[in-house]
Amino acid sequence: MELLDPQPGERILDLGCGPGHLTHKIAERGACVVGLDASPEMIGLARQNYPHLKFVLADAAQMQFEHEFDAVFSNAALHWMLDANGVAQAVSRALRHGGRFVAELGGKGNIHTIERAVEEVARRYLGDRLPPSRTFFPSIGEYSSLLEANGFEVRFARLFDRPTELAGEQGMLNWIRQFKSYYFENLSASDREAALQEAVLKLRPKLFREGKWQADYRRLQIVAVKSSCPLSS
Repeated sequence: MELLDPQPGERILDLGCGPGHLTHKIAERGACVVGLDASPEMIGLARQNYPHLKFVLADAAQMQFEHEFDAVFSNAALHWMLDANGVAQAVSRALRHGGRFVAELGGKGNIHTIERAVEEVARRYLGDRLPPSRTFFPSIGEYSSLLEANGFEVRFARLFDRPTELAGEQGMLNWIRQFKSYYFENLSASDREAALQEAVLKLRPKLFREGKWQADYRRLQIVAVKSSCPLSS
């Protein structure tokens, strides 16, 4: 939010808005804000939480906005959008020339310890039939190059460790169930539960510290400005 620094009267798109909490905070700063998410459940929650704000159900890579916004903001959402180039193209279309794109997403190395443990356990049950990853964690160079190819100038980029506490004794188990259960979805119910518990046990020596679970998050923050020169394609 500090990097975005929303101003009164600005039109801002909150990309991957989830239940709308940050959309609301942007609106409180006086901006005219639209929230967008691809999840019907999230958009339903956002509309219930903040009925006075506008929320749109759409795939970010397919959104149809044309030069409508002074800024596009995204927090903890872009790493779920696997068509990263399509999203960057759509964001560029949505922004006015000189508009800014301010985002934070999982960066290179994000949850590396968790993913390695989950994949090791899954391989024991599935062999070579591991499902493909459903997340995109780019480096500074990778994401900057992608944005530059879509008409942006990158003005700020930072990759940093952000260990994040998970709630309670079951914090890691709940986290894997929420975000990585697709690795085990083709197993029987008993094998699925056994695999989940095995992954948690494998992670305990590394990520359970002083009675608390921590996820090994790494975050990429980026600020880019749409070039004043229109794209050639």
